[in-house]
Amino acid sequence: MVLTPGKRKGLELISDDRNVIVATAMDQRGSLGKMIRSHNKTLPYEESVSDFKVGVCEIIGNQSSSFLLDPEYGWDASKKLNKGIGLIIAYEKTGYDSNSEGRLPNLVDFYAVQDLVQKGADAIKLLVYYDMEEEQKYNDIKKAFIKRVGDECRENDTLFIFEPVSYNSKKDTSKDAAFIKRKPENVKYFMSEFSNKEYGIDLLKVEVPVSIYNIEGYSRYENYNPIFSRKEASSLYRECANATKIPFIYLSGGVTNDEFVETLYFAEKSGAKFSGCLCGRAIWKDVIEIFSKEGVESQYKWLEAAGLENLNKVKNAINETATPWTHFYE
Repeated sequence: MVLTPGKRKGLELISDDRNVIVATAMDQRGSLGKMIRSHNKTLPYEESVSDFKVGVCEIIGNQSSSFLLDPEYGWDASKKLNKGIGLIIAYEKTGYDSNSEGRLPNLVDFYAVQDLVQKGADAIKLLVYYDMEEEQKYNDIKKAFIKRVGDECRENDTLFIFEPVSYNSKKDTSKDAAFIKRKPENVKYFMSEFSNKEYGIDLLKVEVPVSIYNIEGYSRYENYNPIFSRKEASSLYRECANATKIPFIYLSGGVTNDEFVETLYFAEKSGAKFSGCLCGRAIWKDVIEIFSKEGVESQYKWLEAAGLENLNKVKNAINETATPWTHFYE
Protein backbone atom coordinates (compact mmCIF):
# COMPACT_ATOMS: atom_id res chain seq x y z
CA MET A 1 0.00 0.00 0.00
CA VAL A 2 1.09 3.57 -0.70
CA LEU A 3 0.74 6.66 1.49
CA THR A 4 0.19 10.21 0.27
CA PRO A 5 2.94 12.69 1.27
CA GLY A 6 0.92 14.28 4.07
CA LYS A 7 -0.17 10.99 5.58
CA ARG A 8 3.37 9.59 5.38
CA LYS A 9 4.68 12.72 7.07
CA GLY A 10 2.11 12.24 9.84
CA LEU A 11 3.17 8.65 10.43
CA GLU A 12 6.82 9.67 10.53
CA LEU A 13 6.07 12.47 13.00
CA ILE A 14 4.25 10.22 15.47
CA SER A 15 6.90 7.47 15.24
CA ASP A 16 10.44 7.02 16.53
CA ASP A 17 13.54 6.54 14.38
CA ARG A 18 12.63 2.88 13.82
CA ASN A 19 9.19 3.74 12.39
CA VAL A 20 7.63 2.33 15.54
CA ILE A 21 5.04 4.24 17.58
CA VAL A 22 5.46 4.76 21.34
CA ALA A 23 2.67 7.26 21.95
CA THR A 24 1.19 8.39 25.25
CA ALA A 25 -2.57 8.95 25.53
CA MET A 26 -3.88 11.95 27.47
CA ASP A 27 -7.22 12.64 25.78
CA GLN A 28 -9.34 11.62 28.77
CA ARG A 29 -11.85 14.28 29.71
CA GLY A 30 -14.95 13.42 31.76
CA SER A 31 -13.40 10.34 33.35
CA LEU A 32 -10.23 12.25 34.28
CA GLY A 33 -12.21 15.11 35.79
CA LYS A 34 -14.23 12.67 37.90
CA MET A 35 -11.08 10.93 39.16
CA ILE A 36 -9.46 14.25 40.11
CA ARG A 37 -12.60 15.47 41.87
CA SER A 38 -13.01 12.17 43.71
CA HIS A 39 -9.79 12.99 45.57
CA ASN A 40 -10.36 16.72 45.99
CA LYS A 41 -13.77 18.27 45.37
CA THR A 42 -12.46 21.82 45.90
CA LEU A 43 -10.44 21.86 42.67
CA PRO A 44 -11.95 23.80 39.74
CA TYR A 45 -12.93 21.21 37.14
CA GLU A 46 -11.67 22.65 33.83
CA GLU A 47 -8.52 24.23 35.26
CA SER A 48 -7.46 21.08 37.11
CA VAL A 49 -7.99 18.83 34.07
CA SER A 50 -5.95 21.19 31.89
CA ASP A 51 -3.16 21.55 34.48
CA PHE A 52 -2.92 17.78 34.94
CA LYS A 53 -2.47 17.32 31.19
CA VAL A 54 0.27 19.96 31.09
CA GLY A 55 2.40 18.06 33.60
CA VAL A 56 1.99 14.68 31.92
CA CYS A 57 2.72 16.21 28.52
CA GLU A 58 5.84 18.06 29.62
CA ILE A 59 7.45 15.09 31.37
CA ILE A 60 6.03 11.96 29.71
CA GLY A 61 5.06 13.41 26.33
CA ASN A 62 8.52 14.68 25.57
CA GLN A 63 9.98 11.21 26.13
CA SER A 64 7.37 9.57 23.85
CA SER A 65 7.36 9.43 20.06
CA SER A 66 4.01 11.26 20.09
CA PHE A 67 1.28 12.48 22.40
CA LEU A 68 -2.52 12.23 22.16
CA LEU A 69 -4.58 15.16 23.44
CA ASP A 70 -8.12 16.50 23.13
CA PRO A 71 -9.06 19.95 21.78
CA GLU A 72 -11.26 20.83 24.79
CA TYR A 73 -8.58 20.81 27.52
CA GLY A 74 -5.36 19.95 25.72
CA TRP A 75 -4.06 23.03 23.89
CA ASP A 76 -2.06 24.38 26.88
CA ALA A 77 -0.42 20.97 27.23
CA SER A 78 0.37 20.79 23.50
CA LYS A 79 2.52 23.91 23.82
CA LYS A 80 4.86 21.94 26.10
CA LEU A 81 5.77 19.42 23.40
CA ASN A 82 9.28 19.68 22.02
CA LYS A 83 9.91 19.90 18.29
CA GLY A 84 9.89 16.43 16.77
CA ILE A 85 7.26 14.98 19.12
CA GLY A 86 4.12 14.21 17.11
CA LEU A 87 0.78 15.67 18.19
CA ILE A 88 -2.32 13.49 17.81
CA ILE A 89 -5.69 15.15 18.42
CA ALA A 90 -8.90 13.34 19.32
CA TYR A 91 -11.83 14.30 17.10
CA GLU A 92 -14.68 12.62 18.98
CA LYS A 93 -16.59 13.94 21.96
CA THR A 94 -15.81 12.04 25.12
CA GLY A 95 -18.18 9.31 26.31
CA TYR A 96 -21.62 8.61 24.87
CA ASP A 97 -25.27 9.35 25.55
CA SER A 98 -26.41 6.61 27.93
CA ASN A 99 -30.06 7.55 27.32
CA SER A 100 -29.89 6.68 23.62
CA GLU A 101 -29.47 3.32 21.89
CA GLY A 102 -26.36 2.42 19.93
CA ARG A 103 -23.68 4.57 21.58
CA LEU A 104 -23.67 6.74 18.48
CA PRO A 105 -20.54 8.89 18.04
CA ASN A 106 -20.33 12.66 17.90
CA LEU A 107 -17.56 15.10 17.00
CA VAL A 108 -16.10 17.86 19.16
CA ASP A 109 -17.62 21.31 18.93
CA PHE A 110 -15.90 24.24 17.19
CA TYR A 111 -13.38 22.23 15.16
CA ALA A 112 -13.16 20.56 11.76
CA VAL A 113 -10.11 18.57 10.67
CA GLN A 114 -8.69 21.57 8.83
CA ASP A 115 -8.89 23.63 12.05
CA LEU A 116 -7.09 20.97 14.07
CA VAL A 117 -4.35 20.73 11.44
CA GLN A 118 -3.94 24.51 11.42
CA LYS A 119 -3.49 24.41 15.20
CA GLY A 120 -0.69 21.85 14.91
CA ALA A 121 -2.23 18.37 14.76
CA ASP A 122 -0.03 15.84 12.97
CA ALA A 123 -2.72 13.16 13.09
CA ILE A 124 -6.45 12.86 13.81
CA LYS A 125 -7.82 10.11 16.08
CA LEU A 126 -11.44 8.99 16.11
CA LEU A 127 -12.94 6.61 18.69
CA VAL A 128 -16.19 4.76 17.97
CA TYR A 129 -17.88 2.13 20.17
CA TYR A 130 -18.79 -0.85 18.03
CA ASP A 131 -20.46 -4.24 18.44
CA MET A 132 -20.66 -6.30 15.25
CA GLU A 133 -23.80 -7.99 16.61
CA GLU A 134 -25.65 -4.75 17.28
CA GLU A 135 -28.76 -3.80 15.31
CA GLN A 136 -27.62 -3.17 11.74
CA LYS A 137 -29.01 0.36 11.45
CA TYR A 138 -26.72 1.60 14.23
CA ASN A 139 -23.64 0.04 12.66
CA ASP A 140 -24.59 1.48 9.25
CA ILE A 141 -24.79 4.93 10.85
CA LYS A 142 -21.35 4.44 12.41
CA LYS A 143 -19.78 3.25 9.15
CA ALA A 144 -21.06 6.31 7.30
CA PHE A 145 -19.80 8.51 10.14
CA ILE A 146 -16.30 6.98 9.94
CA LYS A 147 -16.23 7.46 6.16
CA ARG A 148 -17.05 11.16 6.55
CA VAL A 149 -14.09 11.64 8.87
CA GLY A 150 -11.95 9.63 6.46
CA ASP A 151 -12.98 11.98 3.65
CA GLU A 152 -12.08 15.01 5.78
CA CYS A 153 -8.63 13.57 6.48
CA ARG A 154 -8.13 12.76 2.78
CA GLU A 155 -9.11 16.31 1.82
CA ASN A 156 -6.52 17.69 4.25
CA ASP A 157 -3.96 14.94 3.50
CA THR A 158 -3.82 14.18 7.22
CA LEU A 159 -3.11 10.90 8.99
CA PHE A 160 -6.31 9.20 10.18
CA ILE A 161 -6.07 6.93 13.25
CA PHE A 162 -9.21 4.96 14.02
CA GLU A 163 -9.97 3.44 17.43
CA PRO A 164 -12.89 0.99 17.43
CA VAL A 165 -13.79 0.01 20.99
CA SER A 166 -15.64 -3.25 21.54
CA TYR A 167 -18.69 -3.22 23.79
CA ASN A 168 -21.68 -5.37 24.56
CA SER A 169 -24.87 -3.90 23.12
CA LYS A 170 -26.85 -6.58 24.97
CA LYS A 171 -26.35 -4.60 28.19
CA ASP A 172 -24.18 -7.22 29.91
CA THR A 173 -21.00 -5.94 31.51
CA SER A 174 -17.60 -6.12 29.82
CA LYS A 175 -16.57 -8.61 32.53
CA ASP A 176 -19.26 -11.07 31.50
CA ALA A 177 -17.68 -14.37 30.40
CA ALA A 178 -19.88 -14.62 27.29
CA PHE A 179 -18.76 -11.18 26.12
CA ILE A 180 -15.09 -11.93 26.84
CA LYS A 181 -15.38 -15.08 24.72
CA ARG A 182 -16.83 -13.27 21.70
CA LYS A 183 -14.70 -10.14 21.97
CA PRO A 184 -11.88 -11.63 19.82
CA GLU A 185 -14.33 -11.99 16.91
CA ASN A 186 -15.28 -8.34 17.34
CA VAL A 187 -11.61 -7.28 17.27
CA LYS A 188 -10.92 -9.48 14.24
CA TYR A 189 -13.84 -7.83 12.46
CA PHE A 190 -12.41 -4.38 13.26
CA MET A 191 -9.06 -5.35 11.79
CA SER A 192 -10.59 -6.67 8.58
CA GLU A 193 -13.47 -4.25 7.97
CA PHE A 194 -11.79 -0.97 8.85
CA SER A 195 -8.64 -1.60 6.84
CA ASN A 196 -10.77 -1.38 3.68
CA LYS A 197 -9.94 1.59 1.50
CA GLU A 198 -13.37 3.25 1.58
CA TYR A 199 -12.90 4.32 5.21
CA GLY A 200 -9.66 6.19 4.53
CA ILE A 201 -8.07 4.88 7.73
CA ASP A 202 -4.26 4.81 7.82
CA LEU A 203 -3.57 3.33 11.25
CA LEU A 204 -5.72 1.27 13.61
CA LYS A 205 -5.57 1.70 17.37
CA VAL A 206 -7.08 -1.50 18.75
CA GLU A 207 -7.72 -3.46 21.90
CA VAL A 208 -5.95 -6.77 22.38
CA PRO A 209 -8.34 -9.66 21.64
CA VAL A 210 -7.74 -11.28 25.03
CA SER A 211 -6.68 -9.48 28.20
CA ILE A 212 -3.61 -11.00 29.82
CA TYR A 213 -5.51 -11.82 33.03
CA ASN A 214 -8.03 -13.88 31.03
CA ILE A 215 -5.25 -16.26 29.90
CA GLU A 216 -4.30 -19.38 31.86
CA GLY A 217 -0.98 -19.09 33.64
CA TYR A 218 -1.14 -15.42 34.64
CA SER A 219 -2.51 -15.94 38.15
CA ARG A 220 -0.18 -13.30 39.63
CA TYR A 221 -2.57 -10.60 38.45
CA GLU A 222 -5.22 -9.52 40.92
CA ASN A 223 -8.13 -9.75 38.45
CA TYR A 224 -7.09 -13.19 37.15
CA ASN A 225 -10.03 -14.90 35.45
CA PRO A 226 -8.73 -17.62 33.08
CA ILE A 227 -11.07 -18.11 30.13
CA PHE A 228 -8.59 -19.00 27.36
CA SER A 229 -5.61 -21.33 27.35
CA ARG A 230 -2.30 -19.83 26.24
CA LYS A 231 -2.54 -21.72 22.96
CA GLU A 232 -6.08 -20.44 22.29
CA ALA A 233 -5.18 -16.85 23.16
CA SER A 234 -2.02 -16.95 21.08
CA SER A 235 -3.99 -18.16 18.07
CA LEU A 236 -6.54 -15.35 18.52
CA TYR A 237 -3.82 -12.68 18.70
CA ARG A 238 -2.30 -14.00 15.48
CA GLU A 239 -5.64 -14.32 13.66
CA CYS A 240 -6.65 -10.76 14.52
CA ALA A 241 -3.29 -9.35 13.48
CA ASN A 242 -3.36 -11.19 10.17
CA ALA A 243 -6.83 -9.85 9.35
CA THR A 244 -5.68 -6.28 8.66
CA LYS A 245 -4.10 -4.75 5.58
CA ILE A 246 -2.87 -1.62 7.37
CA PRO A 247 -0.60 -1.15 10.43
CA PHE A 248 -2.07 -1.21 13.92
CA ILE A 249 -1.04 -0.29 17.44
CA TYR A 250 -2.36 -1.56 20.75
CA LEU A 251 -4.12 0.57 23.34
CA SER A 252 -3.54 -0.20 27.01
CA GLY A 253 -7.23 -0.20 27.94
CA GLY A 254 -6.87 0.67 31.62
CA VAL A 255 -4.70 -2.29 32.65
CA THR A 256 -1.70 -1.88 34.95
CA ASN A 257 1.77 -1.14 33.64
CA ASP A 258 3.02 -4.67 34.33
CA GLU A 259 -0.04 -6.21 32.67
CA PHE A 260 0.41 -4.11 29.54
CA VAL A 261 4.12 -4.86 29.23
CA GLU A 262 3.39 -8.58 29.66
CA THR A 263 0.69 -8.27 26.99
CA LEU A 264 3.11 -6.80 24.46
CA TYR A 265 5.51 -9.71 24.89
CA PHE A 266 2.66 -12.21 24.64
CA ALA A 267 1.44 -10.59 21.41
CA GLU A 268 4.89 -10.71 19.83
CA LYS A 269 5.44 -14.34 20.79
CA SER A 270 2.04 -15.12 19.27
CA GLY A 271 3.16 -13.73 15.92
CA ALA A 272 1.18 -10.47 15.97
CA LYS A 273 2.98 -7.81 13.92
CA PHE A 274 1.88 -4.62 15.67
CA SER A 275 3.63 -1.31 15.07
CA GLY A 276 3.66 0.10 18.57
CA CYS A 277 1.20 1.31 21.17
CA LEU A 278 -0.79 4.24 22.48
CA CYS A 279 -0.61 3.84 26.24
CA GLY A 280 -2.26 6.13 28.78
CA ARG A 281 -3.39 5.21 32.28
CA ALA A 282 -0.87 2.36 32.57
CA ILE A 283 1.77 5.10 32.68
CA TRP A 284 0.27 7.99 34.62
CA LYS A 285 -2.90 6.88 36.46
CA ASP A 286 -1.23 6.59 39.88
CA VAL A 287 -0.31 10.28 39.94
CA ILE A 288 -3.92 11.50 39.82
CA GLU A 289 -4.39 11.25 43.58
CA ILE A 290 -1.01 12.91 44.24
CA PHE A 291 -1.86 15.80 41.92
CA SER A 292 -5.31 16.21 43.47
CA LYS A 293 -4.15 16.21 47.09
CA GLU A 294 -0.62 17.60 46.93
CA GLY A 295 -0.51 19.79 43.84
CA VAL A 296 1.53 20.26 40.68
CA GLU A 297 4.97 20.16 42.30
CA SER A 298 4.37 16.69 43.73
CA GLN A 299 2.87 15.60 40.42
CA TYR A 300 6.06 16.56 38.59
CA LYS A 301 8.25 14.72 41.10
CA TRP A 302 6.23 11.53 40.62
CA LEU A 303 6.25 11.86 36.84
CA GLU A 304 10.01 12.38 36.74
CA ALA A 305 10.55 9.23 38.79
CA ALA A 306 7.79 6.60 38.69
CA GLY A 307 6.13 8.03 35.57
CA LEU A 308 9.27 7.85 33.43
CA GLU A 309 10.02 4.42 34.86
CA ASN A 310 6.59 3.23 33.69
CA LEU A 311 7.10 4.78 30.28
CA ASN A 312 10.54 3.24 29.87
CA LYS A 313 9.20 -0.22 30.67
CA VAL A 314 6.71 0.19 27.83
CA LYS A 315 9.36 1.63 25.49
CA ASN A 316 11.74 -1.24 26.19
CA ALA A 317 8.97 -3.76 25.50
CA ILE A 318 8.02 -2.03 22.25
CA ASN A 319 11.65 -1.97 21.12
CA GLU A 320 11.78 -5.73 21.54
CA THR A 321 8.38 -6.62 20.13
CA ALA A 322 7.04 -4.11 17.58
CA THR A 323 7.21 -4.28 13.78
CA PRO A 324 7.84 -0.98 11.89
CA TRP A 325 4.83 0.33 9.97
CA THR A 326 6.94 0.20 6.83
CA HIS A 327 6.12 -3.53 6.88
CA PHE A 328 2.67 -2.48 5.58
CA TYR A 329 3.43 0.65 3.54
CA GLU A 330 5.92 1.05 0.72
